[in-house]
Amino acid sequence: MNEFLVFQWFKALHLVFMVAWFAGIFYLPRLFVYHAESVEPKVHAQLKIMERRLLYFVTPFMVLTIIFGFGMLYIYGLDWLRMNSWMHIKLLLVFILVIYHIYCFFLVRDFRNDNVKRSGRWFRWFNEMPVIMLFAIIILAVLKP
Repeated sequence: MNEFLVFQWFKALHLVFMVAWFAGIFYLPRLFVYHAESVEPKVHAQLKIMERRLLYFVTPFMVLTIIFGFGMLYIYGLDWLRMNSWMHIKLLLVFILVIYHIYCFFLVRDFRNDNVKRSGRWFRWFNEMPVIMLFAIIILAVLKP
């Protein structure tokens, strides 16, 4: 299989897993909003299950997104990476998203233990962060400024 075809497969799989990952990190914080604003114990119990399952479901998508992304970087090579500062910014944003994703594990734990101190309003703002990051990442990847 030639290098171009391998690269195209890596790109396709990178995009598929990225879309799946973002679907999860768009929805999970919305569950946090509902959880933080609810006072109903049965709702809390159901949301705890949904939050945990969703986070564990989308985590492999994050890992695969990163693996195929780095696979493409490997094919491009270090010289290409050094010359494309837009990619440095994109990688920084992806790193921030990984930290965001990891922080969601702590939030799921806090909700599980009924130890959340943040308001629904805070979680609404928290919910917007991956949207902003996605816009920036897509713009960088397409326009390559």
